[in-house]
Amino acid sequence: MSPSGRSIRLGVIGLGRAFTLMLPTFLQDPRVRLVAAADPRAEACRRFETDFGGRSYTSVEQLVNDPTVEAVYISTPHQLHAEHTRLAALAGKHVLVEKPMALTLGDCTEMIEDCAAADVHLLVGHSHSFDTPVLRARDLIRGGSVGQVRMIHAMNYTDFLFRPRRPEELDTNSGGGVIFSQAAHQVDVVRLLADSPVQSVRAEIGAWDKRRPTEGAYSALLTFASGAFASLTYSGFGHFDSDEYCGWIGEMGAPKQVGNYGAARRRLKTVASPEAEARLKNEGTYGGPDYVAPAIGEGTSLHHQHFGPVLVSCDGADIRLLPDQLLVYGDEARQSVPLASPRIPRGEVIDELHDTVVGGVHPIHDGRWARETLRVCLAVLESGRTRMEVKL
Repeated sequence: MSPSGRSIRLGVIGLGRAFTLMLPTFLQDPRVRLVAAADPRAEACRRFETDFGGRSYTSVEQLVNDPTVEAVYISTPHQLHAEHTRLAALAGKHVLVEKPMALTLGDCTEMIEDCAAADVHLLVGHSHSFDTPVLRARDLIRGGSVGQVRMIHAMNYTDFLFRPRRPEELDTNSGGGVIFSQAAHQVDVVRLLADSPVQSVRAEIGAWDKRRPTEGAYSALLTFASGAFASLTYSGFGHFDSDEYCGWIGEMGAPKQVGNYGAARRRLKTVASPEAEARLKNEGTYGGPDYVAPAIGEGTSLHHQHFGPVLVSCDGADIRLLPDQLLVYGDEARQSVPLASPRIPRGEVIDELHDTVVGGVHPIHDGRWARETLRVCLAVLESGRTRMEVKL
């Protein structure tokens, strides 16, 4: 049971990949209790009922009208977030919706207004700006000991584009590609650290594989109202792996098997069609025949999650964010700020959710915050296509 004396009764809308990544958190954090789920896949619903003893539904309308559900976690495809948030708000349920919040600024505004009209809370996450290294670096900066933020560099090289995908995940107009799914992480991180509105974006984008016809890479320069600027680089083409710069600690906080180099591309070669690729993804997702339940127990999450190397340059020091520590490079010495191992992976998301729903504390990652992150992501796309600076 949570310190406040009660858990949030949570309904899950969508038992796919995003839910799978949040599942270790839900299993270990007593501040939430999964009571219901909605998914069109019967096998996923059956597994949910077996694992959690909760109800399952084939429609979102049924779930949000379940009186045992207090709040919902929306982890459906990006293009469905706005409609599912509207249904939840109309039913009086608090909303935790996956990033990106939506695909258009208009949808974001409607989501904010729907939740405000229903007097329910709206949070957006998980994004890696929830991660403890980012939050601790933000606290350090706000404490004033390192001076003003001047420059931030964030980079990440992964195999994102070559993991099994549904067709719409390779279609930018449907929310596919790395801008919507991955830039949202980096933009959130640098916005939190700069603590200032983004004023302009200049970006280049890369869509270099005709078999995967969407953006797989970008580089962007963001300028902030404070005068600071940030460079963001991401590649999902599955060659270099920037976890090498993080001590081979993977994004989820676990040690990485270096010998698995190229595994994503090799696996993708075994599928003969987009339909077969979509089946491959579904088979490895919650409820599928190849799904592997997360290992739960002491020592299963040794380090904090991260989104690649991040370096913050301030007047008095540079701060390097790592999965287990902050390294502060001052004028005369380098200092390590150790970070205790996480008790629960992504527990920071539940911190914010619980503080908001139970404690009435206004969240950092509310709808307005997430709408501004989407605004920057859309500017990255626009600048990359026009090859011109976009003013915000």
